[in-house]
This record gives sequence, structure tokens and C-alpha cells, in this order.
Amino acid sequence: MNLNSTIRDVVDFPKPGIVFKDITPLLNNPQALKKTIDLLAGSAEGLKITKVAGIESRGFIFGAAAAIELGVGFVPIRKPGKLPAETISESYSLEYGTDTIEMHKDALESGDKVLLIDDLLATGGTIQAATKLVEKAGAEVSKIAFVIELGFLKGRKKIQGYDITSLITF
Repeated sequence: MNLNSTIRDVVDFPKPGIVFKDITPLLNNPQALKKTIDLLAGSAEGLKITKVAGIESRGFIFGAAAAIELGVGFVPIRKPGKLPAETISESYSLEYGTDTIEMHKDALESGDKVLLIDDLLATGGTIQAATKLVEKAGAEVSKIAFVIELGFLKGRKKIQGYDITSLITF
């Protein structure tokens, strides 16, 4: 199965000039979804992953399923104010301004080996902040995996030095 065929282009979303890569058809296709989860979890083979962390919100879908596949716990990385217990946070720059992500302070322990998952790598700001968050907690980012990478935006530059897998690159 070619996963590329399950990604739909939505022109002028969320604003004119943008071609949004919609994963909804992939999520709606059980064979494509299973293959995606298998490939994401399989990308960490041999790395002795102890936790999977997923970035809000579509990273939750793929990350939680990969955690089940790997037999480890799942850690949600969320926007500020969404987690009920004590958190640690990391801010990052956007084209105009900044944004922040958070994780429960006790979600990871020193020595944890983390597979970080998100649906899309674009400019790299969010994933760079997520790597800093994981490391701030004393854990190791052993692998980063994406369903889609927009290669022309050069987001990989912000996470050089990490083991990265993207299932589909545009």
C-alpha cells in the first residue's frame, strides 16, 4: 500500500496560498492506519524505547497506538493549560510571536528512552521544543518519527543530530 495515496491536498486551507496535507483519509483506511502505526513503531526497533511521547493533537493518535505496539507508556505533550498536574514547559518561536508546549513534570524519568511522534514536520519549531522538553525531564530522545515531512520547509535543520524517520516526504 502506498501511504502517499491516502493523503489529501486541501487547497487554500487554513488560509489562501496554503496546500494543507490532510491525513483524514489515512485515518479512515484501516489498512493504511495499521501500516502507519507499524512503520512508526518499527522505526524504533532495537532502541529499547521506554516511553512514546506524542505532540498535540494528531501526535496523540499515532503516538498512543505506537506505544501500545511497543508495549510502553504514552506521554502527551500539550498546549499550555491542558494538563491537570504540575508541568514543565518549553517555548519556541513562530513566524510572528511564540508558542509553548507542556508535559507533566513526572511523565518521564532520568534514563527513559523516548520515541517522539508527530504527524507532520514543517518548520521544526514544535518538535525542537519537544526535544528540549524531553531532555529537560532527564530523558533521552532516542528517535523522532513523523507521518509526513514537508521537506521544502527544511524543518530537519532544527533537529539535526537526532535519529529521524518520516514515512512520507513532500
